[in-house]
Amino acid sequence: MSRHPTLKWAQRSDKIYLTVDLPDAKDVKLKLEPEGKFIFSATKDNLPYEVDIDLHDKVNVEESKVSIGVRSIVYVIEKAEKKWWGRLLKQEGKPPVFLKVDWDKWVDEEDENEKAGMDFDDMDFSKRSKQKKRKKKVKRKENLLQQMLRRLKLDCIGRTKR
Repeated sequence: MSRHPTLKWAQRSDKIYLTVDLPDAKDVKLKLEPEGKFIFSATKDNLPYEVDIDLHDKVNVEESKVSIGVRSIVYVIEKAEKKWWGRLLKQEGKPPVFLKVDWDKWVDEEDENEKAGMDFDDMDFSKRSKQKKRKKKVKRKENLLQQMLRRLKLDCIGRTKR
């Protein structure tokens, strides 16, 4: 029999933030369907974990992004229509015990424009290889070095003209 990991959620008018709290998850499998079906499975310490839920409304699978980290799995799900949902799940009634509100990401509907930008800089939503990431990092360091050298050169030129 499988277990349910803790699933935290928050929303904006255009997206849903789903966070699966399962540190050190192995064999992570995620499936998101346009009708709003979300399926997750993984193992931790040789124990199976699963979530199978129907989201409140349709979603845009192509625009949605996922980041699989060591501590958690974050799925940024784009809604098919830009509107606020009254709840996360299609079914009415009390939500399952493993489903919680993510108060760290939550913004009320009237406050959405004030806190528009969420900081996801530390998460990797790309499907690029590690080698490409390293090349980009090296290039960024080279650009910083070149900028510093240009500034030093300008400072030196400015001092000699005085």
